[in-house]
Amino acid sequence: MRSFELQDNCPNIINQFSKSFACERSVKLLFFGMLPEPLQQAIKRLPEEARVLVEAIVVFYDHHYKSKIEELEARIKELEDQISKNSRNSSKPPSSDEFDKPAPKSQRKTTGRKAGGQKGHEGANLKMVDSPGEKELHKVEVCACCQKSLCRQKADSIECRQVYDLPPLELVITEHQAEVKRCSCGHVNRADFPAGVNHYVQYGPNIKSLLVYMQDYQLLPYERTKEFVQDIFGHQLSTGTLYNIRHTAFGQLDTFEERLKALLTTAVVAGFDETGIRIMAQRLWLHSCSTSQHAYYKPHAKRGQAAMDDIGILPKFEGIAIHDFWKSYYRYGREHGLCNAHLLRELTFVKERHKQAWADELAGLLLKMKATKERAIAKGKEFLSPATLSRYRSLYESLVQKGLKANPYKPPPKKKRGRDKKTKPRNLIERFRDYADDILRFFYDFKVPFDNNFSERDIRMMKVKQKISGCFRSFDGARFFARIRSFIVTARKQNINVFKALKNLFMDNSIVFQLTSTQAC
Repeated sequence: MRSFELQDNCPNIINQFSKSFACERSVKLLFFGMLPEPLQQAIKRLPEEARVLVEAIVVFYDHHYKSKIEELEARIKELEDQISKNSRNSSKPPSSDEFDKPAPKSQRKTTGRKAGGQKGHEGANLKMVDSPGEKELHKVEVCACCQKSLCRQKADSIECRQVYDLPPLELVITEHQAEVKRCSCGHVNRADFPAGVNHYVQYGPNIKSLLVYMQDYQLLPYERTKEFVQDIFGHQLSTGTLYNIRHTAFGQLDTFEERLKALLTTAVVAGFDETGIRIMAQRLWLHSCSTSQHAYYKPHAKRGQAAMDDIGILPKFEGIAIHDFWKSYYRYGREHGLCNAHLLRELTFVKERHKQAWADELAGLLLKMKATKERAIAKGKEFLSPATLSRYRSLYESLVQKGLKANPYKPPPKKKRGRDKKTKPRNLIERFRDYADDILRFFYDFKVPFDNNFSERDIRMMKVKQKISGCFRSFDGARFFARIRSFIVTARKQNINVFKALKNLFMDNSIVFQLTSTQAC
């Protein structure tokens, strides 16, 4: 009985779903257009009632499930895009590649030369010195052939060989004795102890600087630093001693940090970056600011504008800020330059994942522009000719238009709150369109680098620190490390011996003013 009722109601069902379309004919046309030709012919041969029922089912499916399936397909594609990303085609770090590590593929072109040192390059090897620290004479006392004594015979010649080695390593304990003399007038006179000798027993500047060097430059954690001292010098240190020495170094660098921040605000070009850092089992952020001569680090709970305001460099910065398109940076600075190394990786992703030729062509153009600038600098030029700039800009804009045509914007059927969701290639090509001046600033201004690698190199060792030691147990520990590391990297960039700079820190601390002078910028 129900089947007859269903058959009787089939025209009503099809008409109900047909209301969403212009007419019943449009429903049938849509239905037949969705199916393969053989299936269309088979349905046409069905009885009228059966054909109407099939049409009603398809219209119902199309009305209720087609959009849902399209959403799921879009979501699947989005997830596939996520798992297709790696350190070579995105900003993901190499540590995230795990076992599915991509084959290395450098952006640089092959030169055709063999690997290793090239013909004519100056090698580095041990050389004999004219005045060795020690000399050890090995005598010939008996003839190896006839056993005759040669003790009293003078040597015909001397053959020399020199060995580079360390002296026996041990802590030297120096006792400072200050005389006390009573004058005939009754006044008691005491000799002065050397500067820095303030306690009955203490560590000297050499061992202090070595401990800070091992922990904040070579990135050894507390326990391994204690093992190092025990194995090499046979001396046992406590964790509290190591903490106090680093705390002293941190305090000695108060003036250095203030002067460094003031100096960085006046830089013509500076690179900015930030990375996640684990502190007390929480993910916080380490911010950095770098130039060719300086580096500054600061941990903060926030990543964006709140942190940048608290640190205080960007709000006063009037130079060209180089960064990786983190939008918070655009709230500061006079001009900006984007890191093209990031853009090249994103173009690689579009080429490999979405098979779009414009991405490879645009990446090639950026590298060609970089090579053109480098050749001009090698020839002593300070800028490129207007004709050269115009020609490359035209090529750039034509490729951007090609990318826009390959990724047309499709507005969503239903408007939602916020920005419309777009595909990865569309977002990327819009960035090339809207931020062309910042992307190409390196080509117009020779002071601006092609990428932000100099900042990323400075901040990369923070990741190594966490791999070795894990997270920081306290926020103070992160502050100690950031400030001392700022001092070390700045000294390194200015070709100052790091150990000697740290030793000076525990003596007269004059190195602080040398590293933050305007002449060193």
